[in-house]
Amino acid sequence: MFFILGILVLFCIVMSLRTLFYPTLRRSKQLSFADFLFLAFTYCNIMIGFGLLYLILDMMGIPIALDHGRLMEGHDFKTLLDYMYLSAVTLFSVGFGDVVPIGAARILAVAEALIGYTIPAAFVVKSVLDTGKK
Repeated sequence: MFFILGILVLFCIVMSLRTLFYPTLRRSKQLSFADFLFLAFTYCNIMIGFGLLYLILDMMGIPIALDHGRLMEGHDFKTLLDYMYLSAVTLFSVGFGDVVPIGAARILAVAEALIGYTIPAAFVVKSVLDTGKK
């Protein structure tokens, strides 16, 4: 069951990232509010997706993170929010150090940090390429 949920979450993340690499038709050469929303929803989708992946791994019994030196565990809403926090800080800043990924979560954290750094570059390249087309 957890394997299927993990695959579905990964599929959503990949489909969200896929939209960055396909050109869209633009009416103007300026960035619009729709572009801002697109970028915000892409970031939110990835942040929530990785938070859910952390939670799924935790539910499988795999230790995920230390929160101020204590193992994070549990299957309640507060734990989900803690994993969303871990995901957000990893995606946007590679962490603050208060919540530290351990074990298998380190691989996920590295992948998430890499995605977090490449999204702005991909968005800029996509915007430049799209404005060159008519």
